[in-house]
Amino acid sequence: MSNIRVYLKVLRLFWLTAIAAELEYRLNFLIAMFSSLTNLIGSVFTLFLFYRTDYTFEGWNWNESLIVLGMFTLLQGISATLLVPNLNRIVEQVQQGTLDFILLKPISSQYWLSLRSLSPWGFSDVIFGLMIIVYGSFQLNLNIPNYFLSLITIGFATISLYSIWFMLGATSIWFVKIYNVTEVLRGLLEAGRYPISAYPAAYRIFFTFVVPVTFLTTVPAETLLGKSQETWLLFSGLLAIFLLVISHYFWQFALKFYTSASS
Repeated sequence: MSNIRVYLKVLRLFWLTAIAAELEYRLNFLIAMFSSLTNLIGSVFTLFLFYRTDYTFEGWNWNESLIVLGMFTLLQGISATLLVPNLNRIVEQVQQGTLDFILLKPISSQYWLSLRSLSPWGFSDVIFGLMIIVYGSFQLNLNIPNYFLSLITIGFATISLYSIWFMLGATSIWFVKIYNVTEVLRGLLEAGRYPISAYPAAYRIFFTFVVPVTFLTTVPAETLLGKSQETWLLFSGLLAIFLLVISHYFWQFALKFYTSASS
């Protein structure tokens, strides 16, 4: 219990320091919000082009597809707030040898690398994503309990995405320059803007069992809409736990091959 208090205290210091540093450049927030808004308008317009001729994705009407887009925008905001500012720096830590200092600290190195920074510039995507989800939900008169279940699946989606991203970052111990790999991952995740039924069968298999995009946006949206079966909810949770455990052991394995850049 005392260890948990220590980790929470450290997390509080991490984030207060990170926010204080970021807020020195407050204009960046307005720029980030404008960028998020323009990207969102472009995404909504693209979705509108599909539906303006009475075309619909199989089993998804306009408002339901909007919720999927909202889930994608929300997850994108969470990524920009927590994942990008932390996990993209793993490569730099390995290249510069500063990972040595982290490994010497009396705290889990994975915890440090995963939560050291917090970027408020992703808040705009979180806000816009929630706005779209709430709008679509009100249009469809959804049940309140579905919101709580959907929140759980969003948590699972965040854990799954984090675990995959962290493992890719850990490979920098062997392959120093992996920026292209993370960009490929981010490109694949763009498929989450639309319901999985929008893609051909082969792509559905790929985005479900190879790169689990389905569990990042479609499953949370289906849960909110009351479409998702209990099996998918269970599998979403098991996938998140499995990937999180694997990321931990993969990191421990990778550290065995780490040699300091300063040595």
